[in-house]
This record gives sequence, C-alpha cells and structure tokens, in this order.
Amino acid sequence: MRIILDTNTLFSALIKDSTTRKIILEYNGKFLLPEYIFDEMKKHQVMLYQKTKLDEKEFEQLLQIILTKVEVVPIEKLIEQRVQSLQIMEKIDINDALFIACALAYPNSVIWTEDKDFKKQSKIKVMNTAEIIEKIRMGLA
Repeated sequence: MRIILDTNTLFSALIKDSTTRKIILEYNGKFLLPEYIFDEMKKHQVMLYQKTKLDEKEFEQLLQIILTKVEVVPIEKLIEQRVQSLQIMEKIDINDALFIACALAYPNSVIWTEDKDFKKQSKIKVMNTAEIIEKIRMGLA
C-alpha cells in the first residue's frame, strides 16, 4: 500500500513536532507527494515560517529531512487521471482533485488526511492519522 500525503498532513509535520512528523520520519517506506504541493507551500510560506517559529534555514533543513521520506510525483504523471479525478471531486472540493489523481495513478494507494471532505467520495481509500498508525502497526503499510 502506498500512502499519499495531502497538503495539511505535510504542513502539520512541518509546523509541529507531532505524531504526524514522527510517523513520516520513522516509516520504513516512502510516501507519495504530488509535486503541486510545492506551489501550495510557496503560497503559505510566511504562515509556515510563523507557525514553526523556525528561521528560513532551519525550516529548509526540516523540509529536506522530511523529503527524504517522500517520492515526489510529477504533474505529468497525473495528466491521464485528471478528468476522472475532477469528476470525483467536482461537487466536493475541486482543489483536492490532484490528490485523487495521484491515488488513481498509483493503484493500491490511500490518501492520508484529516480533511473529512475526502471521505465524501467513495472511489479512493482515505485514512486519518489514527487509521494510518493502525495500518503501520499491523504491518499493512
């Protein structure tokens, strides 16, 4: 099973030394992360720096450590799934369609998120942090 990080999951790991960060850093596999997240990070850069209370250099070091646990998925890999992902999310949250496209591009994957909107669709498996912890403990992730 491949685990896709959504924006809020990544931001949570960056902002606070939390369970989310611990899971990411201690997980034996690699998480999937759509390349698009870096655009979101740029948009929210000031907020991320403020919430982490890290300077730019420290923030970049933390990000680089987290990225060693991630396989970045190029947008080009998601083009074939674009239409289907937009159809799935059009009445829910169109901004999350890229994560759905990523899951469609990687069969047997799940999206790790606390965003309940993802659970309003039934095509892609979605798990929250507690569910991810349980899967990892059971050796299924």
